[in-house]
Amino acid sequence: MFRRNPSGANAAQQPSASVTERVTSILGAGINWRGNLRGSGGIRIEGTFEGEIQVQGIIVVGETGRVACNNIRANTVVVAGTVRGNISAEKLEIRSTGRVWGDVYVVGFSTEEGAFLRGAVRMEEKFILDPSQPQAPPYNPNAPIPY
Repeated sequence: MFRRNPSGANAAQQPSASVTERVTSILGAGINWRGNLRGSGGIRIEGTFEGEIQVQGIIVVGETGRVACNNIRANTVVVAGTVRGNISAEKLEIRSTGRVWGDVYVVGFSTEEGAFLRGAVRMEEKFILDPSQPQAPPYNPNAPIPY
């Protein structure tokens, strides 16, 4: 829906999917996990996750997935389930079943009809996944909604 393409390149010129754009690990439905998730590769979350996530790769929150954290930082985030927390990513896609409560900081952003987002959207020119870079402030559900 919102996408920048400053180079004017078309889809045929895009490189094939890299390792960071593939799911390599799955947190299955019925699994509850609490902690910090860091590394490279892709993860699909179908269970419940509480903690911090910083992954060089893709995060997919499936329809049965529930994530609660202050910040999710990844190259690509796809939400078909529920996320309560801020998202910083190069690309964010919220599917029709996706629900997000938190602010998002992205380069590319798309939603399907029926998707839900309560929070501010800030689009940037570029995104660098670097632990030394400042992260978004923790999500505060009681903060006033900026209009």
